[in-house]
Amino acid sequence: MDTMHKLKCTNTINTIMTKIFKGANEAYEYYHDKILIEGVKFGDTKALFNVGFYISDPMNNKITNEERCWKELYAKAEWKWYLSGDRNIKKLGEIYGKVPEIWKRMSDVDGNVNSNYGWQWKRNDQIDYVVDLLVHQPDTRQAAISIYDCKEHETFTFDTPCTYAVQFTIVDNKLNMSVVMRSNDLWFGFCNDQYQFSKLQHHVWSKLDAGVKMGTYFHYAHNLHLYNDKL
Repeated sequence: MDTMHKLKCTNTINTIMTKIFKGANEAYEYYHDKILIEGVKFGDTKALFNVGFYISDPMNNKITNEERCWKELYAKAEWKWYLSGDRNIKKLGEIYGKVPEIWKRMSDVDGNVNSNYGWQWKRNDQIDYVVDLLVHQPDTRQAAISIYDCKEHETFTFDTPCTYAVQFTIVDNKLNMSVVMRSNDLWFGFCNDQYQFSKLQHHVWSKLDAGVKMGTYFHYAHNLHLYNDKL
């Protein structure tokens, strides 16, 4: 492989970034433009690879970009759905008043969504496990919630989870969170996912000792993309 080809691969595949944003909307607008300008054609998307960044104030989680027209009312309903641990879209319908078409497409014949984050983290009481570790062993490196680990490979026909895992770490008496994703659609996925994960971070934090403060949210996506119809 010649030098020119090596440089080309480095510039397109290993686009590792470590920026710090105050809030989610700032991150959204930055990477929206970044994908449009530098994104690589990948299937029916333009994508950046190996993208990582910090959000210094995780609760600054509202997407205010006018073009995106993000709905906090829906995001709150999705959080309640996840918190219930019920993966069936009927539960979301009860909470929100209707079921968005995307969930209808992702659900199985019974209306279940295997990639429902709340259902995934409720299994084996993963949130309670994480909280217990952080309370009794604040320097733990094991406070992690597993989401995509092949346990339902044969059922991932329509709804393969986009997130591998979420890990929590207390440093300088602050609860920091890292989210690691295999794939993240910036338009729909990131805008709602970051809201859900920031709420999860706050939820875990609320169960810790009073002296622990909220820390940062680190978001990593191997593939961060916009679908062609959003370009």
